[in-house]
Amino acid sequence: MTFYSKIIGTGSYLPPRKVTNHELAAQLAEKGIETSDEWIVSRSGISARHYAEPNVSSSDMAVEAAKHALDAAGLQANDIDLIILATSTPDFFGGFPSTACVVQNKLGITNGAAAVDVQAVCSGFIYAMAMADGMIKSGSHKRALIIGAEVFSRILNFEDRTTCVLFGDGAGAIIMEQSEEPGVLATKLHADGSHGHILCVPGNVNAGVIAGSAFLYMDGQAVFKLAVNVLEKVANEALEIAGMDASQIDWLIPHQANIRIMQSTAKKLKLPLDKVVVTVDQHGNTSAASIPLALDAAVRDGRVKKGQIVMLEGVGGGFTWGAALVKM
Repeated sequence: MTFYSKIIGTGSYLPPRKVTNHELAAQLAEKGIETSDEWIVSRSGISARHYAEPNVSSSDMAVEAAKHALDAAGLQANDIDLIILATSTPDFFGGFPSTACVVQNKLGITNGAAAVDVQAVCSGFIYAMAMADGMIKSGSHKRALIIGAEVFSRILNFEDRTTCVLFGDGAGAIIMEQSEEPGVLATKLHADGSHGHILCVPGNVNAGVIAGSAFLYMDGQAVFKLAVNVLEKVANEALEIAGMDASQIDWLIPHQANIRIMQSTAKKLKLPLDKVVVTVDQHGNTSAASIPLALDAAVRDGRVKKGQIVMLEGVGGGFTWGAALVKM
């Protein structure tokens, strides 16, 4: 028998603290750093973002998103036999125990389900989906919990106005289940480590001391140029694998980093902007959490319906990029 994987539930979580551009600009002004709502919106499309409280970790937000996804799927936590969690801000320094294992424990999953973190920055959720799709199709697992969770506010330099205004915190999750009907129609992943320097956290630990910076660095122009090029290409690659063309896409849900990148991708795919799900204006860039956050928002407000074709795609540090074409 041929197995497929299908999305059967979505969920998300945003920290209660919402910070508008006006509020952030006022906070930065106290440090002598000049910015404004107009400056931020014109360059990114972002009007607000959410910040987690100091005692809230990636796993805490991941658990809440997972609970909503489980409820939507009509499942209990112990129905899950695979957890893949994408994050660049794990609970523990060094990344272990993995945040996926922490989430497994917090959800009360006691069935020995496999659990692992994936690090592909803003493309992490697409990488996690592709991995789960392959494992479900192989027959080794039946129900996977895929999560993107980030507390990027912890790695931002609030003296660098070009980056600190762009990112936010949050988590999104989906449940993927083995199915006799196609759900995930195609996935395609790429990476090019030669571009690693344009988006990174360049610090490392040597003899217990952080060498270099522990804050995010981004060459915005270089990232923009690369992103608009690879996102169109990888979307078309996924379409080709599935034997489809862009006119069959009902919704484009790209990584929510910059409205201009999203608009450019839609234009290259000849998709009208009203087919693009946009949450970057209210969420900012939540890295690996951005795609599942946007997907859940569109599912819950009724835009994304069962049977529709959705293109999910992301690009992030590494440099990594990927796409997943899905029939909901």
